[in-house]
Formats: sequence, structure tokens, C-alpha cells
Amino acid sequence: MTFIRETIITSCDAAGTVHVAPMGATVTETGYVLAPFRPSRTLDNLLATRCAVVNFTDDVRVFAGCVSGRQRDWPTIPAERIRGAVLAGALAHEELDVAAVEDDGVRPRLDCRPVHRVTHRPFRGFNRAQAAVVEGAILVSRLHLLPPEKIDREIDYLSIAIGKTAGPVELEAWGWLLDRIAEHRACGGKAP
Repeated sequence: MTFIRETIITSCDAAGTVHVAPMGATVTETGYVLAPFRPSRTLDNLLATRCAVVNFTDDVRVFAGCVSGRQRDWPTIPAERIRGAVLAGALAHEELDVAAVEDDGVRPRLDCRPVHRVTHRPFRGFNRAQAAVVEGAILVSRLHLLPPEKIDREIDYLSIAIGKTAGPVELEAWGWLLDRIAEHRACGGKAP
């Protein structure tokens, strides 16, 4: 069975410019496998610098903001052991070195090993709306791959959790996702 954690990856290019992106990180016995699709700034950064940070956060606006394009400039602080950046609001983070790369024309797999782990604050769990926003962000990241009917069915189902348990942060994030879906459809399925 594959165990994937939904995380925020912070990576830097050779000049030190930080890129923030949501990504599922596959848990392994020695760390994580990251498998960004081509083309990807995260992939370019990982290949150029051979390091990144996996961030764990309960602020679902980061997931929604990145995939919707509503906000990408999230505050970061310098990493402690690698040349990288940590999401300032992270509950915990792990600084990673890329140990090996399995090349692929669509989705290379990067075997990453933690070199430093820090817990900043306790994780108190997701409510249903937070989990719905993360699932909605995954759907939005795949708008170009999935049929509109599937998107509509999933969004309708996830909206139940939003209606029952969302606070202001989750409502803001959910709004960004719905706006992005509408923009995608208004542009005929192309990037706005």
C-alpha cells in the first residue's frame, strides 16, 4: 500500500528564489519520494539544487492559493541544514536531500532523505472542511486531466463538508478553488 502525505514543498532555484507548491509526498522507509510532473519549477529546482523542504501545515489556504493562482507568495524563513526555505506557518518541516533520481519523461521520481526534522507547533487535526479544501485543491490541479462531470460530482460532495464545518479560512480557500474552476471553464479549459 502506498502512503502519501499531502504537503507543501518549498524549493529554491540556483539563485535562491523560493518556490512554494503543494505536492503529495510518498512515504518510504528512508524518507520520501517526490514525483512532480514535467514541466515543473519544483522539479527544475530539485534537479538543480538537490534539496527541498517538505512542510506540514493546517492552513489550507496555502494549498488552495497555490493551485488557484490566488496567492503564491507565502512567507518563508531560511532552512537550518540545507540551502532552502521553510514555510513560515508550518506546523513541522523536514529538510531533504535528493539521494537518487529515476528519470521519466512525464513524472520523474526523486528519492529524498530527511537531514533535519523540526516540529514547531502541535497538529490538532483537520476538520472536514479543511480536508475538503485539500481534496478540492487536488481536483483543481488536475482540471486539464479530468472530465468536467467528475469535477462537478466531487465538488458537490465536498461542498457538504464545507457547508457543515468551514470557518472563515476554509471559506476563503474554497472560494479561490471555485473561482479557478469557473475561470478554467470560461477560458475553454485553457490557462487564463
